[in-house]
Amino acid sequence: MANWQKKISDNYMVWNFCIPVAGPFAFLLFWWCATHLLSDSTPMAAYFMPEKAWQAALHAFDSGVLVGHTIDSLRRVFVGLLLALGVGIPIGLLVGSSRIFDRASNLFFQLLRMISPLSWMPLAVIILGIGDAPVYFLLGFAGVWPIILSVASGVAAIDPKWLNLAKSMAASKTEVLFHIIFPGIMDHILTGARLAVGVIWIVLVPAEMLGVQAGLGYFILDARDRMEYGDLVLTILYIGVLGAIIDYFARWLRQKWQAKYSNL
Repeated sequence: MANWQKKISDNYMVWNFCIPVAGPFAFLLFWWCATHLLSDSTPMAAYFMPEKAWQAALHAFDSGVLVGHTIDSLRRVFVGLLLALGVGIPIGLLVGSSRIFDRASNLFFQLLRMISPLSWMPLAVIILGIGDAPVYFLLGFAGVWPIILSVASGVAAIDPKWLNLAKSMAASKTEVLFHIIFPGIMDHILTGARLAVGVIWIVLVPAEMLGVQAGLGYFILDARDRMEYGDLVLTILYIGVLGAIIDYFARWLRQKWQAKYSNL
């Protein structure tokens, strides 16, 4: 009986490991087959083979060329997220707590939310110039909407009994904000921040093509200009892996918060 249970447990561990690996393995196999089959009819396909990306990866990590670009990109993501939080949380509180403000701003906010952040690129460059400033604006603009919607939803979901209890105890607005509202919407803030980081990460690469001299988006353009297609493919894959790690960290942070405070 014990051996049978151990065998089931071992098989479960093997499957638990193999299933997540199956997707990337299938992608690599498809990539290898596609580039090799197309290389005869489309010679350019030979430059995008997995072998080229692997050679570029060995060189990139040996020289550390991606480290500086990664740090610059992560700094811009962090600043963009701070801007989105700094603007989105107060607006979300207003939208969720005031029906008048919600009705007055809803149409305008929906209009702005439907505009692609990249549509603002020409105006951002004209007004803010070349450099990090327009990138920060685009990232902040891209990330603010998930936060506004999440915070407003969190405020609307707070049990009115808690607010009435605070009022009956003569709690000040500051005490209500920091002891009832913020703890009540923190899960929504973390959810909005996770969604915002995902949007910011997507907008980051084209935003870094606005004239900055470092960053993963800049490195893609640089690799294209140098016709180093191995570096180009490597950077695209690296952006995907790094984005998945960031999303995993954001999800882990929210789960930790839920595990610690869900029973309070």
